[in-house]
Amino acid sequence: MNVEQKYQKWLNSSLPNDLHAQLESMNEKEVFDAFYTDLEFGTAGLRGVLGPGSNRLNIYVVRKATVGFAKYLIENVKNAKERGVVISHDNRLYSREFTLETAKVFSSFGIKSYIFDDLRPTPELSFAVRKLKAAGGVMITASHNPKEYNGYKVYDEEGCQLTPNKINPLVEIINSLGDEIDITYGDSKVKGEIVTLNSDVDEDYVNHVLSIQINKDLKKDDLKIVFSPQHGTSLERAKELFGILGYQVTYVEEQCTHDPLFSNTSSPNPELPEAFDLSLEYAKKVDADLIISTDPDADRIGIVFKDRNGEYQLYTGNQTGGLLLYYILGEKSKKGLLKPNSVVFDTVVTSTLGQKVCAHFGVEVESVLTGFKFIGEKIYRYELSGEKHFEFGYEESYGYLIAPFVRDKDSLQAIVMVAEMVNYFLKQGKTLDVVLDELMDIVGYHSDELYSIYFHGAQGKETIKQIMNKLRNHPLKELCGIKVSSYDDYKLLVNKDLEGNVLKKYNLPQTNLLKFYFEDGSTIAIRPSGTEPKCKFYLGSVSKTKEGNIGKNKRLYSALKKYLNIE
Repeated sequence: MNVEQKYQKWLNSSLPNDLHAQLESMNEKEVFDAFYTDLEFGTAGLRGVLGPGSNRLNIYVVRKATVGFAKYLIENVKNAKERGVVISHDNRLYSREFTLETAKVFSSFGIKSYIFDDLRPTPELSFAVRKLKAAGGVMITASHNPKEYNGYKVYDEEGCQLTPNKINPLVEIINSLGDEIDITYGDSKVKGEIVTLNSDVDEDYVNHVLSIQINKDLKKDDLKIVFSPQHGTSLERAKELFGILGYQVTYVEEQCTHDPLFSNTSSPNPELPEAFDLSLEYAKKVDADLIISTDPDADRIGIVFKDRNGEYQLYTGNQTGGLLLYYILGEKSKKGLLKPNSVVFDTVVTSTLGQKVCAHFGVEVESVLTGFKFIGEKIYRYELSGEKHFEFGYEESYGYLIAPFVRDKDSLQAIVMVAEMVNYFLKQGKTLDVVLDELMDIVGYHSDELYSIYFHGAQGKETIKQIMNKLRNHPLKELCGIKVSSYDDYKLLVNKDLEGNVLKKYNLPQTNLLKFYFEDGSTIAIRPSGTEPKCKFYLGSVSKTKEGNIGKNKRLYSALKKYLNIE
């Protein structure tokens, strides 16, 4: 069926009025983009622009995904119907409607559903799956994407997002179901119960988060914090935590409403400086020491702090992760809490800064592919075997996990640990920039930046493909006079030298990612996004001196774009 035929089929179906009106108003280009392909599972499930069409997120695409997940659970998880599925959602448009539709589909297959009375953070969804010993979970969210998006994340019985060995069979089932518009419900004679959860899950989750404190007796009411949930799901749990802990917190009131249009924020993504525009105004008024902001589904956290000169600095995910490791491992080492088999998990595109911090404390690091599900899977395997003890897991994309009662990144845990870390160092007279300089004096000066270029539509996909093909067929040999020593190709799962000789093999799932290692310790990784139409470029420069790193990433990135002819 071609694009026009699919469009006409949807147009002539009994759709909700809003979807039908959108279809009628589409121009030729919009029709093509909405129907030229089907929305696909990426690194974090389904995520797409809201609207009608097979390449959009709507009630029909959600229904199809849920029918597929219901069939998958019945086939693959013991007692799935009785154990049930936990479903949660964020503040986005149609999130509640998609949640209720998801529960309705599971019920039609005889599968029990647990839903919350309102929105909840992604990490609490993961926690609830584990607490209730459910067969799986669904989180309706588009994380930090713009307001036009929503999404559908799926979780296994361990509260971990599905890894490829589970996603692939699920995708096969979904692809076998036919057109979204034709999907029907299950026909179980005994319908699955839909249970609304009470506050017990909230209370238990908050108590677990409080348990991660290392120096819990530190005086807290003299640390000034500004906090924003970016209109999202962290607000209620964060207020509980701050209230119990006793910190002095000013809330960005305009962003403390669950607004699906994100009306009072320049961006809901705490990776971006503009996400902190309003928070900075608050911080300057109250002379805050620290700004904390979470993304809408509360799995990511960004921080801004007042430095030694009284200026406010936004730190990257790599810098925050490196500092958290320095604090956690350092304090546990002092207290004799580090175990001989301790392990930290990062990703193949994370800065080498954290790895050097771990080496300083004698802690092993294992790198996985991007996507926190791979960290969750590692935690589960070592928990079963007892071979290694989890200490910390993180991604450069502002996601951190301190304790594994959650199997996804957890901004609420990060809020508690970041506040404690800043409080601890300030009581020693040190701002975070001072601490980071001290750390880099030990491990070397690192500067890590992520650059992204959007390539929209069918032509965009082709452009990204050409970029990756060029880098594979003609690998980088040098940039800015710095020679490449080797490179990783995670499609082939090998590390090669410039002559093409295989130096190392990786035991990881295949993915479309390349990483180049330079002779001075710097790195560049290139990866098409799994959730948005863009290509990501991870620049990690390393120098012996602070001055040697100034502007280095920008120079390398400019040279890379010139090489790829994407100026």
